[in-house]
Parts: sequence; C-alpha cells; structure tokens
Amino acid sequence: MSAKKNARKSAGEQLEYNNANGYDKFSPAEAARMESYCAAYMDYLGKSKTERQAHDRAVELLEAAGFRDIDELALSGAPAAPGDKLYRSCAGKTLAAFVLGKQPLEQGMRLVGGHTDAPRIDVKQNPLYETDGMALLDTHYYGGIKKYQWVTIPLAMHGVFIKPDGKKITVSIGENPADPVFFISDILPHLGQEQAKKSLGEGITGENLDVIVGSMPVADKNCKHAIKRRVLEELKKRFGVNESDFMSAELEFVPAGQPREAGFDRSMILGYGQDDRVCAYAALQAMLDLKGTPEYTACVLLCDKEEVGSQGATGMQSNFFENTIAELMALANGSYDGLAARRAMARSKMLSADVNAIYDPLYPSVFEKKNAALLNHGTTITKFTGARGKSGANDANPEFVAE
Repeated sequence: MSAKKNARKSAGEQLEYNNANGYDKFSPAEAARMESYCAAYMDYLGKSKTERQAHDRAVELLEAAGFRDIDELALSGAPAAPGDKLYRSCAGKTLAAFVLGKQPLEQGMRLVGGHTDAPRIDVKQNPLYETDGMALLDTHYYGGIKKYQWVTIPLAMHGVFIKPDGKKITVSIGENPADPVFFISDILPHLGQEQAKKSLGEGITGENLDVIVGSMPVADKNCKHAIKRRVLEELKKRFGVNESDFMSAELEFVPAGQPREAGFDRSMILGYGQDDRVCAYAALQAMLDLKGTPEYTACVLLCDKEEVGSQGATGMQSNFFENTIAELMALANGSYDGLAARRAMARSKMLSADVNAIYDPLYPSVFEKKNAALLNHGTTITKFTGARGKSGANDANPEFVAE
C-alpha cells in the first residue's frame, strides 16, 4: 500500500508545477558558492554607485579576464577570430562585451542586456546658491523616484568635472567614513500639518529636492554670499574647480553607504542601485565565467539611460549597438556587409535582464499571487510586460520561452 501511495505521489509531483524554495534544494557546496557570489556582487554594487562607475568596474573586470577594446583592435589592423574576447565602450557609460563564436556572426548572437543607471538626484548646470544661512545645490531628479524617500537621508555626491582643456576631475564625496555627507531637508512633524493633508506623491515636490551643502561663512565680512563662497573655496581646494566648471560637470547624489546583508539570517542584500545592477552584474559575471568558444557569439550589453527611456547618445535608442556590430563584422570578415549585419541581428536571441517585484505580504493587493515572483524561489522569467490590455507590451514567443 505504501509503495502505491508513493507511486501516486511521484506521479502527482510530475504532473504539477512545484515552485520550491531554493534553500530546500541547495547542497552545502552550492550554498557556499552562492555566498561567494553574493560577496563579490556586494563589492561590485558598492563600487558602482553611478553608471560611470559601473562601466569602469566592468571594463576593469573584462580586461583582467583578457578582453580587448574593439576600437583599439580595429586601429591595429588585426582581424578577429572565434574565441576572441572583445568589448566596446560608449562615452564611458554604456558597454558591449563579446566572445566570438564558432558560427559566423551572420548566424546570430546570444545576448543578455541590463542597465546600469539608477534613479538619483542630478545637479543642474548653474546650481550653487545661498539663501537664509544655507548653501544649496539646485537639482533635477532622474528616473522614477519616490521623492519622499530621498529626504533626511545621508547622500553622497559622485561625478565628474570636465575642464575647458578637456581634463576630467573625478568627484566622490560621502562614501568614506571620514567624508562629510549631504542631505535634503523635510518639515518637522509638528510643523507639517498641511503637508500631511497632501497625497504621498505630493508631500515632497521636485522643487524641494535641493541638496544642502553648507552653512559656514568665510571670515570676510564684506562678502555678499559668504556661505556660498566657503563652498566654492572648498571645491577649489579639493578639486581645483570654479563655479563656472559646473557648466560642464556631471554630478549625481545617491544614498551614501555600502550594501549590507539584511535579516538575522543574513539572507538578503540591502543596497542602492540593484535596479538593475543586480542583473547587470549577473550578465557580466556569466560572460567572465564563459569557458572556451561558444557555438554562437555571446554578447552582454550594460546600458545607460534606461530609467529615462533609453534616450540620448548612450541610450539604446542610439545607434551604438548597430555601429558596434558593424565594426565587429568588419573585424571578423575583413569587410562590412550591411545585409549580413541585418541577418546577424534578425537571427539573434536576447534576454532583457531587468528586475521585477517579488510578492510582498504587506501589499498583497498589487500582486496576482500565483503569477508573482517569490523570494528565494529562483530567477524570475517575465513573458510579457505592459499595462491594462498589455498596452506597450513586449510579449515573448512561447517557442523562445521554452528554450
């Protein structure tokens, strides 16, 4: 009788989809590999607070693994061959990496694409002003932020100043424990009765996201803007920049601090920018771990500007990817063939690697539970996107999903 029950149970398990917790399946060796992977991921995340830093860290890892710059290879006149490891950068923000396959490029590629930009607070081009005993930087938020989450938290400033002679000055303030941090103010609770009547999205406005950067005046009693002057003197002393250099600067405020393990059991990771650097890192690491020569050319795309619609020179609505494929085909085939390039892209298969929301028991009404992702239950595969009647959807073919 027991054998029959076990047989029925086994048959039932084969018939039904079993969405099991990964911890119930891990061997001790697999658990150890997971811990090692997550430690390396947290290191990457902490060193990649902006899209520029994510790009530079990826290039560092790729070059250490033997990848070469496509543009440098093209200038050298050397050809590209199966098994070659190559990458190409776009303005120090977007990156494409390749391992050439056994099949000609015309037969298609296998691609994974993620993005390395994240919601943040950008500094405007004429930002520094003084008012009522404070110096502030005028800002414009970037991406789909919840504005109320950005007030009264420690902020770090990252970015670059580009001097008129082209010299790049890198800025990073607020990550080192010895550094100062910055902040956006909010109203005290007992003064916020009117604010409390507003909707959550209107309680903090974009115009109120200016960042406080100083309050100490210079000693000169005749200086009209003594606090602003103090800030400018600090910038001059530390970075050698003047107020006019803000015009050609790219400065971003992000939450200060490093990623941390979360929970008594340390089973989660809390950190800024995991949308979508968690997928970008996974794609990058998969490329670094690739052994030998793949059948088809493998490609990883680490993209900028996804949070604002993939616009601009470094977004995927530019021609960066198409131009890169053209360069790659010229290196691999000795010349560029437009039809072959189109065939290469038409025959390719790609995963768009971005984050999804896991089921949250505190907010069950926004999820459809049986089709929602669950924490610790493996990689989330999203067949389609879109809203209402799948408006704006990208709906994957089942033949591709089955692969």
